[in-house]
Amino acid sequence: MTDREITLRRLHMRSIRRGMKEMDLILTRFAEETLPGLDDEGLALYEQMLSENDQDLYIWITGQQPAPEPFTALIAQIAEATRGGLIAS
Repeated sequence: MTDREITLRRLHMRSIRRGMKEMDLILTRFAEETLPGLDDEGLALYEQMLSENDQDLYIWITGQQPAPEPFTALIAQIAEATRGGLIAS
C-alpha cells in the first residue's frame, strides 16, 4: 500500500467517525467521491480541516457563517458538492 493510499484511508476513516451525524453524512460521501482527486496539498488541508469542531464545520458548510482562511475554498467545495447533488442521500 502506498503512502497516498494510507492517507486516503485515514482521511476516509476520520470523515466517517465524526461526533455529529450530519457531518458523518456530508463528509463520508465527500471523502469517497472527492478525496481521491485531490493533490497532496488538498489532502493536507482536508486533514487540517478535520481537526476543527463539527459544529463549526456544519455552520460553515451550511453558510450560516463564513469559513475562515485557509478553509474558505475547501468548505465552498464541500458545500457545493452537498447542494449540487454530488452528495445525495
